Formats: sequence, structure tokens, C-alpha cells
Amino acid sequence: MSLSDLNQRSLLKILSLFSLVRGYNIIVLILAQYLTARYILAPQTPWSDFLFDFNFFAIVSASAFSTAAGYIINNFYDGAKDQINRPKKYILEHVISQQNQLVFYLILNMIAIVLASVISIRVVLFFLFYMSMIWLYSNTIKRLFWLSNLFSALLMILPFWAITLYFKNFDPIIFYHAAYLFFLILARDLIKDLENFRGDWVQRYKTLPVVFDHGIAKTMVSLSVLLSFLPTYTLIQQPLGWMRYFFWASIPFLIFVLIHLWLAKSEKAYLWSHNFIKMWILIGVLSIALIYR
Repeated sequence: MSLSDLNQRSLLKILSLFSLVRGYNIIVLILAQYLTARYILAPQTPWSDFLFDFNFFAIVSASAFSTAAGYIINNFYDGAKDQINRPKKYILEHVISQQNQLVFYLILNMIAIVLASVISIRVVLFFLFYMSMIWLYSNTIKRLFWLSNLFSALLMILPFWAITLYFKNFDPIIFYHAAYLFFLILARDLIKDLENFRGDWVQRYKTLPVVFDHGIAKTMVSLSVLLSFLPTYTLIQQPLGWMRYFFWASIPFLIFVLIHLWLAKSEKAYLWSHNFIKMWILIGVLSIALIYR
């Protein structure tokens, strides 16, 4: 095998691992945790203190490693379904064998535990609980009717609870932000069920579109989006600087997403709806830096 072939093979494995651990999502998670800490949880603390706070770095890193491991184990259990729904993505991610995927899963979780142990035993217990819930979701809960969507959204919020506990800031506004994010993630997760209908039906996953129909699933997405307007109403009235414009804009934007969703009939159209919400969450993360401006 030539050097060029080896380089291509190595690059392919790196791309496979990046896809496997949802590298984009991990980068957004790290960015979101730092921005949340700096502008919401401890707004009086300068950036230099965050950047040189090893304990905070350890919590964020443990969150990133354990979440990345969670994506791997979720992918491991979803392999048969992904072969149907995302054949190209399945081929890319299985450049790394399932045995090696499990090795990476264990290594990432062990790194997370080592980082957590630097801080305290309570942090270790928190991440052990988080890892256990991810495994339980991937192995069992994901196939259960309706509970899977709620559980998935809660798991996405949990890393932010870790940094909230670290700063011991329990201002009600934090929970309004969390509620807004929870309902958007829940809506996105329900749209993914519409997008993945074929694979879920074949593998007998009890999702809303499989158990009922697409209309019921779209109704629940609409309900989740409408519920996000409750914390939005409260947050608009808070002194959030320019970030208030993000919450004002979220109302017409999310109504547009719902209209698009109800008109959607194909997997590609559902993917667009899913990506619209994903994009809006990213914009929301970036807009955190506009608080108090």
C-alpha cells in the first residue's frame, strides 16, 4: 500500500470518527457551555478567569467526552436502522469496526471520569449517572413510545445542569433558558422521527409516526414549539440586551418552520425542517454573547 493510500485511509478514519461522535454537536456543546457560564451563570467573571479555571475546563471536557461516547453507543444500537435511513452515513461511520467503536466508547467515558475525579466525587457520580442514562436510552428507552423523545431532550440539557451546579447559580432566568432549549430540542427530536420513519417502522421502534401517523407527530411538534413561546414571553421581558431580539425573532421563525413542516411530505423536506431548528439553536447559542449589550 502506497503512502498516498495510507494517508487517504487515515483521513477517512478521522472523518468516520468525527461523524461517529457528531463532532459538530460537540463543538457547539463546548461553545454553549462557555458562553452560558460567561454571560448567564457568572456574568461578572472575566474571560481570563474562565480560560484558566482548570476545574471548569475539566467539567466542560468531561461533558464533551461523555456526550461523544453517548453518540457512539447510540450509533452502535441504531446500526440496523441507519442502514435504511442513512446508508451513505452508515458506510462512512462503519469504516471503524463496531468492535473499535466500543473501544472508543469505553476510552472516552474513562477520560471523562478521570477529568471528573480531579474535581470531586460528586462530579464523578454526576457523570456516572449521565453515562448510565445515555446507555439506558440507547439500549432500551429509545424503542419506547413517546418516552424516548422526552428522555432524549432531557439528556441534551443535562450537561448544562453540570455547570449550573458548579457555579451554584439558580436564578429563575436560567430555567427559562433551559425550558426554551428543551422544547426546541424536543421538537427537533420529533421531526427526526418523521424523517426516520422507514427505518423505525422496519426495526419496530415505537415512535409517534409509527404508532399513530404523521399528522399526530406533526401536532406534537407544533405543541412543543408553541410551549417554547411560554419561556420566550418571559425572556423577552428580561434585561437580556440584544439577545431579546433573538427571542422576538424566534416567534415568526418557528411559525415558519411549522408551516414548512405541515407542508412537508418527504424525508428530504423533514430534513430541512430538522435543520431549520438545528440552525436556530446554533444562532441562539451565538446570541448568548449579546446579553447585556
